[in-house]
Amino acid sequence: MELRTLGRSNIEVSTICLGTMTFGQQNTEAEAHRQLDLAFSSGINFIDTAEMYPVPARAQTQGRSESFVGSWLAGRRRDDLIIATKIAGPARGMDWIRGGPRVNAEQIQSAVEGSLKRLKTDYIDLYQIHWPERNVPLFGDRYYDSRREREAESVEHQLQSLSRLVEAGKIRAIGLSNETPWGVMSFEQTAERLGLSHVVSIQNAFNLLNRRFETDGLAEVSQRTGIGLLAYSPLAFGLLTGKYAINPNSAGRMTEFPGFGQRYAKPNVHEAVQAYLELAKAYGFLPAQMAIAFILQKSFTTSVIIGATDEEQLTENIGAANCTLPDSLLRKIDEIDQRWPSPAP
Repeated sequence: MELRTLGRSNIEVSTICLGTMTFGQQNTEAEAHRQLDLAFSSGINFIDTAEMYPVPARAQTQGRSESFVGSWLAGRRRDDLIIATKIAGPARGMDWIRGGPRVNAEQIQSAVEGSLKRLKTDYIDLYQIHWPERNVPLFGDRYYDSRREREAESVEHQLQSLSRLVEAGKIRAIGLSNETPWGVMSFEQTAERLGLSHVVSIQNAFNLLNRRFETDGLAEVSQRTGIGLLAYSPLAFGLLTGKYAINPNSAGRMTEFPGFGQRYAKPNVHEAVQAYLELAKAYGFLPAQMAIAFILQKSFTTSVIIGATDEEQLTENIGAANCTLPDSLLRKIDEIDQRWPSPAP
């Protein structure tokens, strides 16, 4: 498994990262541990979780994903693994998290301590802001709406608080998630101006049905700053595996949690998915592996975050690390995207 460096840090991560948002909801602790064993034995050293996981977020299950990772991690050599987690942001409910999560000094400190306890470790390798403190369009929203403006902690204060935790050894590096070009550059310029810790990664959705990272300016920001993409949702909630094309009632997040995948219930999604499935078949690739390999071959990608509910799915997804897509196939992917551009942003 190839290793790539996280931004300006000295942290090297596998190009495939195991995501854990099913742990504690769709997967039991024993199943989670088997997935972690399989990932580690396959060369994956990078595990991503969050304080709000599993998803869908509920008070009864909040923190279970970190706890499942922690109980597994307790039997491992800590230095062999890169553990990433996230602090939840405001404006999406979840009052059970500190009475309503914010990204301010007090809550950052509290969130880190909670994650450290659940993870059973004394440091976090990559600590990420799950979504911005300020108002931005999120999770399938297309348009910025100034009427939703709210009080927000400044980028400067957020970065100062996180940098203090780096200095204290509680976290090794800082990352962003679900961010915009303005947000990434604000953190980068603030770090430069004040001599604070630089952001090393940005975890955003990116897949064949959602290429906004390339078209909305983030790819250039990433390339010029060295802040690499940690791509989540590479299979678009399983649509790009082809399983729903075979059986619309296949087990998965789309059917288990009705309405949860509204981002993918949009015009032209079906047509684009069918075109990608036919393209994979024509070139002899498994659809899931083609979708993941496409992301891995982007110059701005540091790692692709995969998730699965069983070991067979996980093995197939990990196999994408050994796939190289020819230029002719990449051109045909672009042709499909020109016909149905990012139908599920």
